[in-house]
Amino acid sequence: MTKSEKAEVEKLRQLLEKQLKDLQSDIARDRQPASSPALPDINDQATLESERSFELRIKDRERKLVGKVMEALKKIGDGSYGVCESCGNAIGIKRLKARPVTSYCINCKSEMEAEERREEQAQPAASESSTIS
Repeated sequence: MTKSEKAEVEKLRQLLEKQLKDLQSDIARDRQPASSPALPDINDQATLESERSFELRIKDRERKLVGKVMEALKKIGDGSYGVCESCGNAIGIKRLKARPVTSYCINCKSEMEAEERREEQAQPAASESSTIS
């Protein structure tokens, strides 16, 4: 790793540490129980439940992101940060800046996403053929 790459990784480490601190602060703040008012209108109650469901999904994503940030910081510490878990090649600094928690180079991630799309397209076709029989 060149001197400039080391400096970039250090900036990313600082960014990740700040992000982790912010996420942990948000999670700690959100642990306080929310009061649930009894709403007489069924539409208001449905809206409230929908909003709670949305908030829970966001909180779940934040918890998952905490794990990814911690893993990235661990990799920085052990020197394996910036190495693609799939092909073993270096992950470009531009990609790391855009997504500091990434574990895959852009080529491997693009291939993984393309494979997921192919699988999603194949599933409806498979379920249609099984219902036709």
